[in-house]
Parts: sequence; structure tokens; C-alpha cells
Amino acid sequence: MIKDPHATAAALLPLVGGPANVTSVAHCMTRLRLGLADRSRVDDEALRAVPGVLGVVEDGASYQVVLGPGVVGRVTAAFETLLAAGRIGTADGDGRNGDGEDGGEDGGKTAGADDASVTPAVAPAVTPAADTTADTTADTADALARRGAELKARQKARNATPLKTVLRRVADIFVPLIPALIGCGIVAGIAGLLTNLRWLPGLTPALTALSSAFMALIAVFVGHNTAKEFGGTPVLGGAVAAVVVYPGVAKVTAFGTALAPGQGGVLGALAAAVLGTYVEKWCRARLPGTLDVLLTPTLTVLVSGLLTLYVLMYAAGEVATAIGTAADWLLTTTGALAGLILGGLFLPLVMLGLHQALIPIHTTLIEQQGHTVLLPILAMAGAGQVGAAAAVYVRLRHDTSLRTTIRSALPAGLLGVGEPLIYGVSLPLGRPFLTACVGGAAGGAFVGLFAMLGTEVGATAIGPSGWALFPLLAGGGWAVTAGVYGGGLLTGYAVGFLATYFFGLPDGAGRPVCDPEKHEPRPADRPGPRPASPR
Repeated sequence: MIKDPHATAAALLPLVGGPANVTSVAHCMTRLRLGLADRSRVDDEALRAVPGVLGVVEDGASYQVVLGPGVVGRVTAAFETLLAAGRIGTADGDGRNGDGEDGGEDGGKTAGADDASVTPAVAPAVTPAADTTADTTADTADALARRGAELKARQKARNATPLKTVLRRVADIFVPLIPALIGCGIVAGIAGLLTNLRWLPGLTPALTALSSAFMALIAVFVGHNTAKEFGGTPVLGGAVAAVVVYPGVAKVTAFGTALAPGQGGVLGALAAAVLGTYVEKWCRARLPGTLDVLLTPTLTVLVSGLLTLYVLMYAAGEVATAIGTAADWLLTTTGALAGLILGGLFLPLVMLGLHQALIPIHTTLIEQQGHTVLLPILAMAGAGQVGAAAAVYVRLRHDTSLRTTIRSALPAGLLGVGEPLIYGVSLPLGRPFLTACVGGAAGGAFVGLFAMLGTEVGATAIGPSGWALFPLLAGGGWAVTAGVYGGGLLTGYAVGFLATYFFGLPDGAGRPVCDPEKHEPRPADRPGPRPASPR
């Protein structure tokens, strides 16, 4: 836990190259996201050693420091204060930072989802852990971290595809909306609880209005962020997308059917803003400056607005309806099997970067139904990861370095921040990552089974998972929903633990490096021929 956000921010700023090297600052649920002018000036090892830092992330467009939920906002505010003060000092000086190097001028932007490659913070001790190959060698927590970094580097290279670039940009559009989704989701939960209990009837309408207002206008925010992400004017993107939720569209007929306000939802707003951005760029490239100021915004709103009304809203509405219908059918008909597959495959999806495609789907379901039924199932992958890490902790009881890493990362893992455990423990070890997926599959099947039985578990916002998701649960009554979700977490923990304990590590993985009484290396570690079979 970070007790002094200002001290943490003061420790981080020089390690990322000083104020002149930082081109942008933002944060999401768990990470401080920085745009950097010169990546080579970052001291990764020193950053990982800062107390309270759970890991670091490099996702192409941004450099991210994992601090955890509830902490990152305070540290970001302190970081921005120090950054502003440092830039004022630089402007008054000779234009150089504290290292005596010229500050960069290149801009940066923040990256998207909370699941990019993370290099975890690990303890510096050097007690070995077990490898997963037949010819087992002694591994330290540092060695596992290096192996995790190599895996991430290779995965990053594989992720540099046009499809995954688009998915990351989509994530960049929706991630800034998560705090508002969370806040409104919790207020909606409070309003629902008061309504069910018939308490404070004079207050519940106000709470309902507060929780619903953002969702009623979310298309405008999506349009604003989309235009910003794709290089257009943000307010024009918001203006074009606003037509999706304007009540007057009920008087417009497309394909023989009257449109409904909100038809197409966030998908329609996303498409409208992208179209508007391309129209705006086309106009700016061809119109002289004297006409640009008048005609470009006019044509952007007119052309893209009409196409949105007569084409995009109808098409996006059909897609959004299909998404909601498919999600309901999937869980009510094949709930246990669907939960097994989704819970088991989510960690690999995160590795491949494909999980970012789910963000607009979650948002569409929340907009349509008030909650997303997919997130609680996908959250079971984190439960399997926690169970697997706990099993590694128990089995490798002589590896103090790795156990220290697990102890520091488990609290964050319980709250849904699983990257330090994934990239510092299970993925480098190999088999524990697979057994973590088994635990996630079991937890997902548990939640999916109850969906088949009529108890639907949903989340009113995206972002949190693990135990942090409880305040955002919705469905068939909070107590029942929380019971099913909690049962899924416990199932994921238990199966992930047992699968890893019995199958996730090679035989003899927990044996000490030295015989405790003689303080001598084990025979397998002494010079000379190795035994024929792994220890």
C-alpha cells in the first residue's frame, strides 16, 4: 500500500527521464500511463524497485506503471503537480532536464486496456524456483521475471498486426469512460437496493437520474474520444455522435422503419465519429484556409450526420440487438459450457491482445440491459490465476525470492490486477499458466451453470474484477447474485490451486537448493554428470 502518493510520484518522475521526457499523463483503473519522448531514458529496474509499484507496462504508444486500484489516481495527481512544477523550472532554466539532456518534443498518447505486457516488480533475492523442463535448473524470481519479459517481447512483436492495432485504438476510446461507468454503476446499485427495501422513496428517483444520465449520453463521449483517437476534432466527433441519442430522431424513417433514440448505441456512435473524422480530414486537405473554418465543420456534421441517420444507426442497431440476443441465448442455453470456455480462454486472449474487442461488447450490453453478463464469467480467469499462484507459493516454500513476489502481488490479484502474477510467476513457469486457465474455466462453468438455472450474474460497469466487482454486481437480487459470483471465485481459487499443486509443477520443485543440515548443494546441483531423470 502506498501511504504517501507525493513521495511515490517524486520517486517515479526522475526514473522515467524527468519532466522533459514526459509528453502525456493519464491513468486508468490500475495504471499510470505516460507518453515518453525517449524510451531509452527510463530506468526499468529502479522503477520496479519503488515501493508500491506492482509492475511496469510497455504497450507501444505508452509506458505504464501498475500501482493498483484506489492508489493510481492519487499518485497521478501528485505526478502531474510535480510534472508541471518541473516544466516551469525547466522553462526558467536552460531548457534541459536534471540529467543535463535535451528534453524531447515528440507527443505521445495513452494506451488502451489493462492487460498489456507487464514486467512485474520482484524481490532481489536469489533463491531458486523450479523450471518446467525435464532438465530442471534452478530459477530465481529475477530469472522468472526476465523470462516473462522475453515472452512479452515476443508476444508484443506478434501483436504488431493491423487488427490488434485497431483493437488497441478501440480500447483507448473506451478506457477513459470506465471511471464514469463505475461511479454510475455503483449509484445505480444503491438506487436499486433502496427501491427493493422501500427505503428513502424520495431519494431514489434522484439516484436513478444520476446513474442513468451518463448512459443516456454515452454516445456523445464515445464520439468525442473516437475523433480524438483517430486524429479528428473531438467536439465534431461528439456532435456527429450526438444525433444517435437525440430524441428527435424518432421522426426520421430509414429502410421503412422509424428510428428510435439511442438505436445503435455506442457502436453507432463509434462508426459515426470515425466517418466524421475521415470527412473532416478530406475537407481540410482540399479546402483553402478561408473556407476551411466554415465549410469543414459544416460538411463534417452534414455528410456524416445524414449517413449516420440513414445507414449507420439502422445497421449498428441490428448488430447491437444481435449481440444482446446472442449473449442471453449463450448463457441461458449453454451456460455451463459457455462459462467453461470463456473463463478458460480469457487469459490466452489477454496474451494475444484480443480481449480488447470485448470492451465495446460489454458497453453495448450495459447500455441495452443495464449490465454485462460476460464480465463476471471472464473475471473467473483472475480467480484461477490467484489459486495457481497460491499453489506455487506453497510448493516452492524454500524459494524465498519467488514467495516474496507472490506475497506482494496476491492482494492486487484478489482485486483483479493479475498481471504481476501472470508475468512474474505463472507464465514464465509454464505449466502454472495452463492450470490457472483450468481454474478460470471451473469458475466460469460455475457462474454459467447458475445462468442456465435462471440466476443471471451481471456487472453494471467494466474495469474492476475479483473482489472489487462485488459493488457493481446486478441480476436477480444483489444477495443471490453476490452469492453466485462469490461461489465462482472460490471455485476458481480452489481448482486453480489444486490443479497447480498436483499438476502444475514438476516433481521435486519444492526441494531446497542446499541440504539444510549440511549446507551443501544437493547431488543434482554438484559438478559432474546429472542424474538421468529430473529431480
